[in-house]
Amino acid sequence: MPTLTLAPASVSDYRRLAERRLPRYLFDYLDGGAYAEVTLSRNVRDFERLELHQRILKDVSARSAKTHLFGAEVTLPLALSPVGLSGMMARRGEAAARRAAGDFGIPYCLSTLSVCSVEETAAAGTGPLWFQLYMLRDRGACADLIRRAKDAGASVLVLTVDLPVVGTRYRDVRNTMSGGGGSWARLRRGLISYALHPDWALEVGLGGKPHILGNVAPYVKDATTPADFSAWANASLDPSVSWADLGWIRSQWPGPLVIKGILSPDDAVEAVRHGVEGIIVSNHGGRQLDGVASSISMLPRIADKVSGQTTLIIDGGVRSGQDILKSLAFGADAAMVGRPWVYALAGAGKAGLIAQLNSFLEEFSVSMALTGTLAVGDVSASVLTGPSVALK
Repeated sequence: MPTLTLAPASVSDYRRLAERRLPRYLFDYLDGGAYAEVTLSRNVRDFERLELHQRILKDVSARSAKTHLFGAEVTLPLALSPVGLSGMMARRGEAAARRAAGDFGIPYCLSTLSVCSVEETAAAGTGPLWFQLYMLRDRGACADLIRRAKDAGASVLVLTVDLPVVGTRYRDVRNTMSGGGGSWARLRRGLISYALHPDWALEVGLGGKPHILGNVAPYVKDATTPADFSAWANASLDPSVSWADLGWIRSQWPGPLVIKGILSPDDAVEAVRHGVEGIIVSNHGGRQLDGVASSISMLPRIADKVSGQTTLIIDGGVRSGQDILKSLAFGADAAMVGRPWVYALAGAGKAGLIAQLNSFLEEFSVSMALTGTLAVGDVSASVLTGPSVALK
């Protein structure tokens, strides 16, 4: 097992660095899932069950990991998923992630519930910027968020649909991140956490202010802390949202519309019927409905129904370049990562995130070579063998 004195090489290494650096309540918010975290672990475990089919004596000298996503060339079929409060994990974290993603050559998707506003994030770097939207009860606020994303240069709108209500995450309950606990718990979460994590306290707690949710701040009254803003957002989510609302979103947004949170083939078919340009197969990283299937196990069933009719992306459980290859073999056009990029950024800064992305690229490229694959478009189910069939 690598130690914290050695150079990080894998996502699990960066996770250890993040756990060491972050206050407990923030690490648990990032790392945890709903209820008993069955789906959270299933997302990763089901990728591990997939076996690659090694091939030999094929000329793979000209292989390339490049592809296109929504008209933009990308270095790797990968995008950074939206992660709320990531500006609390690293100094101006969303802006830093945007810079890293742009320098590496992949899209970054900004969460509605980000510390850095879409304007600040857009100005921080280059490359494809996507904006993730939660449907709020206040349609005026939603319309303004969409307008601001468009004006800032976002090229893709990602509508997250698996959060009509907020799932219960036991870790957040235990450390009072989700509220309650009284004044002592708030003190422990604040001053004591700062004292126990001085590097984070200086760089982020003090140096990374303001600690507001920059996207929603214009619509919130009497909120001064991330917890205040999160409470407002949770109360403002619209549980009445339905397929009928896509027409309204289309009237506000002229570009590609992607639906995130599809886990049913029937819902995927319905999304295509409504003309969406992309689907993200996702269970919200195991943070919403615990006990549901892993994203990777549902991917081929969804691909069977809609492959070729829309851009198909998977989110949840991706921890390596090999997992990206497995995702493409099961029918995805690209993959997304959430926790891994935040682990790297929180544990080792922008340089750590760039190093992690380069590791993903190397793992993907080596795995292409050893499965006899030259191009992203050539990846098929033939690169998998063994227990792969069982997930279908």
